[in-house]
Amino acid sequence: MSAGDSYTESQVIMSTVKIVTPFVLTYGLFITFHGADAPGGGFQGGAVIGVVVLMLAFAFGIEPTREWLDNRVVTGLIAGGVLAFGAIGLASMLLGGAFLQYELLPIHHPSRYGIEGIEILGIAAIVSGTVIGLFFATAAGFTADAFAPSDERIETQRDDRPRTGRTEGEE
Repeated sequence: MSAGDSYTESQVIMSTVKIVTPFVLTYGLFITFHGADAPGGGFQGGAVIGVVVLMLAFAFGIEPTREWLDNRVVTGLIAGGVLAFGAIGLASMLLGGAFLQYELLPIHHPSRYGIEGIEILGIAAIVSGTVIGLFFATAAGFTADAFAPSDERIETQRDDRPRTGRTEGEE
C-alpha cells in the first residue's frame, strides 16, 4: 500500500461483496431485460450493472479493479452501445423509414424487439460504461496543475512561451 492509497482491507466488506455481487448483477440484468414490460429499462439496469464494478472497487481496491477492467473495455462498452443504438436506428432509415421506425425492421415483432435492442444493447451499455468510467476518472483524482491559474498552467505545458505570465500585449 502506497502513502497516497486510502484503501484498507476489510474481510467483512470483501466477503459481503463476494456474496452480494452475483445477486446485484442478476438484478441489474433483470431490470434491463424487463424494461419494456415492467418498471425499469436500460438506464436503470445499466446504472445497477455499473454499480457492481464500483462495489468491487470499494471492496478490493480501486487500482486492482482498474487494472482488471481496462479502460479499453469501458470505452468499448460505451462505443459499442452508441454503435448498437445507431445501427438499429439507421437500419430503419436504410429501409426507407425514419430513424428508429421499428415497424420497418424485417424481424418478428419489430417494435418490441427494436425497443429491447435499443435498451439492452444501446442504453444499458452506454450507462454502465459511463458510470464505471466516471468513477475511475473521479477516483484518479486531480493534479495540482489542474488548480493552478490558467497563465501558470499554460506556462508549465509550453516551453516556447515566455515565463513572465504576461501575454504579448501586456506591459
